[in-house]
Amino acid sequence: EAQLVESGGGLVQAGGSLRLSCAASGFTFDDYAIAWFRQAPGKEREGVSGISSRDGNTYYADSVKGRFTISSDNAKNTVYLQMNSLKPEDTAVYYCAAVWGGITIATPGRYDYWGQGTQVTVSS
Repeated sequence: EAQLVESGGGLVQAGGSLRLSCAASGFTFDDYAIAWFRQAPGKEREGVSGISSRDGNTYYADSVKGRFTISSDNAKNTVYLQMNSLKPEDTAVYYCAAVWGGITIATPGRYDYWGQGTQVTVSS
């Protein structure tokens, strides 16, 4: 059974850092691209960052460029999202998702697997 498990969320003050982890199992990790989405109350789910396990290409939303870094440890089937200089507007539930192929980001409906989400709260 395919599974994605996020961890690393929490409460942090503005300007602080968090590192999210997404551990994958039950599918061939190297054939999939992994992305991080987030959803704040009353807002649509948005793609934050993505990485292709095939070639390492990455994507970042403009709102997080220069602050967030995505990386992949294919030996551990795990993708990380290092989040620095956090802002209150980064507060959301963060989900990781997997889509077959090399695309770095896509609309949520295209993703094959989703994690359960992890809450990130940034206080001002």
